[in-house]
Amino acid sequence: MFFLKKLLTALILPPGLIILFFCAIFFFSRRKNIIRFIAIFCGVFIYLLSIEPTSDFLISKLEDRYHIPQRLEGDVIVILGGGVYNSGTFKEDTVNRAIAGYYVFKKTNLPIILSGGSVEGKLSDSEAMYQFFRDLGIPENKLIEEKNSRDTGENASFTVKICKEKGYGSIILVTSAYHMKRAVKHFSDKGVKVLPYPADSKISGSYNIYSFLPKSATLSLSVKVLREHIALFILSV
Repeated sequence: MFFLKKLLTALILPPGLIILFFCAIFFFSRRKNIIRFIAIFCGVFIYLLSIEPTSDFLISKLEDRYHIPQRLEGDVIVILGGGVYNSGTFKEDTVNRAIAGYYVFKKTNLPIILSGGSVEGKLSDSEAMYQFFRDLGIPENKLIEEKNSRDTGENASFTVKICKEKGYGSIILVTSAYHMKRAVKHFSDKGVKVLPYPADSKISGSYNIYSFLPKSATLSLSVKVLREHIALFILSV
């Protein structure tokens, strides 16, 4: 009964409903081969992106290089924002990055650069993180806001400029594990020594029958990871 409930839920909500829709097009368009091909391709593509094994495979290609370091050595901690709502509430990536960054601070007592600007006139990531860390009792003189950047490349450009002004030659870089490969590339290219501290690994790692049911959260994660792969490809060409 539990599995049936999970199965029905997966089928009546997106992406399951969208997959069923494409299957229906396939079965009711018997004389139009191109339509049938497009329908089955889209249905299979969305299904594969919506299950945990596929998502894990895509993520593993981004997360396999970096692990939490045993020794924390650097001149400054750099935490990259991952999005905030205009209310000031953190989005998922920012929550996990901020928690990891706070842990690094408690271990090192190093100053922190909070990197992340405002998009479309909304509250910036750096402002929201600044208030969060102040509420946790971190002294104001330990926090530096970088609120001009809009993407990872600008995170690196504006942050490294601050580092050079203050004489910081090496950074402990805190960002999501899936985002670390691209972030390290950008920061290293700017001439600073980078110690990666990956936060919130998103690999599930263990599967059961429910792992093969399509889920909207898994689809969303797969799309986010595909975007990261595309950005890395563009960066490398």
